[in-house]
Amino acid sequence: MSMQVQIPSKSKPLSGARSEPAGTGRVGGVVVVQEWWGLSDFIKSTCDRLAQEGFVALAPDLYRGAVPTSKAEAAAMMGALDFKQAVADIGDAVALLRADGRCSGSVAVLGFCMGGALTLASAATLGGLAAVVPFYGLPPVPTEVLATIKAPIQAHFATQDDWAKASSAKAIQDAVRAGGGAMDLFVYETVHAFMRSTDPSVYSEANSRVAWGRSIDFLKQHLSAAAP
Repeated sequence: MSMQVQIPSKSKPLSGARSEPAGTGRVGGVVVVQEWWGLSDFIKSTCDRLAQEGFVALAPDLYRGAVPTSKAEAAAMMGALDFKQAVADIGDAVALLRADGRCSGSVAVLGFCMGGALTLASAATLGGLAAVVPFYGLPPVPTEVLATIKAPIQAHFATQDDWAKASSAKAIQDAVRAGGGAMDLFVYETVHAFMRSTDPSVYSEANSRVAWGRSIDFLKQHLSAAAP
């Protein structure tokens, strides 16, 4: 089960949900970035699932305690979010994981929807990430900036998505590869937010299982279990 922790921040107080695997050895770390629904049960369960796979996971609460109860509230809260501050918050979470006694020092970022967009934005801003895994999210960042990302990327998008279009993800992939980076792109015959297991209206168990397996294999490939 995830536990609430405080994340040292240079600005306003920041907390998050942390999960760790069994044992005492040092393992790779994963920062999990929330959807527009905030630090939800789905995000906390994702931290727990990552811990079960052998990683220490940390999800910063970018809304700082606020939890939307409707799509309208979620949209308003996402619209009001300072993305520059959110990237800084993700950087603070990365720093805390690197200093964590269970973490090897290798840290990846993984996020969904709004969090997928922030995952890519963070990869273009933060240095030294071991890997990034964005799910169906496109940041308000110029493609030429995203093309500078050097951390390996594994992206997951859906065919039925009017917001995070797979064609836009393909353009990012082309730019990243042209810039010398590495980006794998997987597109699934399903709808936006297909990973959200707590929402039957969008959840696709079959596609989620495949995407999760690919993500875990990718993280295990790039996150070292020993201190770098």
